[in-house]
Amino acid sequence: MAQERNLRLVRDDSAEPGVRLGDIRLRNRLVTSSSLLGYGVANAKVMAYGMSPISNFVPLERFGAVTTRTVTVEPREGHFTTKDDWELRELPALLKRYGQALRQVDGGWLNAFGWCNVGIDAYLRDYYPRTRAQNTIMSVGGFSTEEFVTLVDKVNASVPVGEIAALEFNVSCHNVNFDFNQIIESVLAEAVPRSNHPVILKLSPDYDYIGHARLAAKHGVSALTAINTVKGLRLDPETGTPLLKNGFGGLSGRAIKPIGLRVVKELRDAEVTLPIIATGGIRSFDDCREYFWAGADAVSLGSASWFASYPGYALSPIYGARIRNLLRRIENYTPPAR
Repeated sequence: MAQERNLRLVRDDSAEPGVRLGDIRLRNRLVTSSSLLGYGVANAKVMAYGMSPISNFVPLERFGAVTTRTVTVEPREGHFTTKDDWELRELPALLKRYGQALRQVDGGWLNAFGWCNVGIDAYLRDYYPRTRAQNTIMSVGGFSTEEFVTLVDKVNASVPVGEIAALEFNVSCHNVNFDFNQIIESVLAEAVPRSNHPVILKLSPDYDYIGHARLAAKHGVSALTAINTVKGLRLDPETGTPLLKNGFGGLSGRAIKPIGLRVVKELRDAEVTLPIIATGGIRSFDDCREYFWAGADAVSLGSASWFASYPGYALSPIYGARIRNLLRRIENYTPPAR
């Protein structure tokens, strides 16, 4: 039975163009980070819920892979909303919600969306069929081993082998107020072998990332994402109250690039050999090369590339052109040998 479930080992696509990270096939070494592009497609024409406006000016199918927002077994409001059909007249209400879940801070962004999502069934039914031109990494999250097993089984039943790049296990999010250390080993031991698709483990710099990387290798994980956001806090200097509804949030953007580089280098120094998809503060070609020198096999664009202040989104065509140029350079780039 285990052999039947793990069909990903049978498929031979060595003749296909792209980049191999173990048994993960990417179109190139530049992917997108979870949540920044929602589910890879939007239902609203005017306001694309969960998708950066900059994405309108970038061909998503050209990325090595597009990573979805984290999807759970059941729909979750989190600290934001699952509503994805906002109209222009509802913009003030939407901006108010964003103000409680996402704030621009020194050198980056602090978010506490709390895994808001439509649930795995709705995602597979309403969104995934419209993103087949993309190479997808499905991010999934849960609070128990049973939930991860359910997520894997549902994806197995709906997505043929080889139709997506991988599943990314988010067992490291700070915005859901849960200690994932207590479940991570059982999640890897029970859910990974069931998957017909390669599995990526997303590592947090606030947990034992070297220990978790070794557990990942032991249990058949195909690659690592390093890093998830860094737990952070900002307070209103006038009142002392937290800026975010959840209090603490996940810090991303330029401020965490040195931390991301450190984690990738420490993983390699610890002789972790699994492929690494690096993320954290990447905006330019030089940022990518730094991560490749540190030991990454691919890089991922997160909030440093896809977020801007509200007035700043007027420059989305320019930001989109910058990302397209970066895509062209990565498509023709060979990382240094390690």
